[in-house]
Amino acid sequence: MRPSITPRTGPTTIRRAVGRDAKRLTRLVRGSRAYEGQFAAMVADYRVGPTYIETHRVFVAVAADEHESRVLGFYSLVLDPPELDLLFVADEAQGRGIGRLLVAHMKSEARAAGLDRVRVVSHPPAEGFYRGVGAVHTGTASANPPAVAWDRPEFEFRIP
Repeated sequence: MRPSITPRTGPTTIRRAVGRDAKRLTRLVRGSRAYEGQFAAMVADYRVGPTYIETHRVFVAVAADEHESRVLGFYSLVLDPPELDLLFVADEAQGRGIGRLLVAHMKSEARAAGLDRVRVVSHPPAEGFYRGVGAVHTGTASANPPAVAWDRPEFEFRIP
């Protein structure tokens, strides 16, 4: 486990996800306001399962308070091919530096794994976020109906 880091939400720790986190991560994905309206179908049946968590590098940002450990966000780094597969921040934690913290952690993990770049196929409303955290626009991923009915911007994190 890495040491605690303090973004604008107070003490936050990033730790490796475990199988018992699966339901909380699934709820975070399905309940995300970023996927309301036209995007709702994409996550309606989405599930972050224990096998997925065990197979990939999934990390959660948690805020420890007196009563419980709250999941503020998470990401999944796939190593082959290198891709940031998932990155979600809880609606109530957005704008507090959690996404930036998760991206910094992901870059550190990618570097430790020997990667020099990590691809991201972005949810269209998240395009500004990825540009803001240093991702470079590399193209467009075409729609893939029925699951994804819209084109998505592609980015790349270059890992020094």
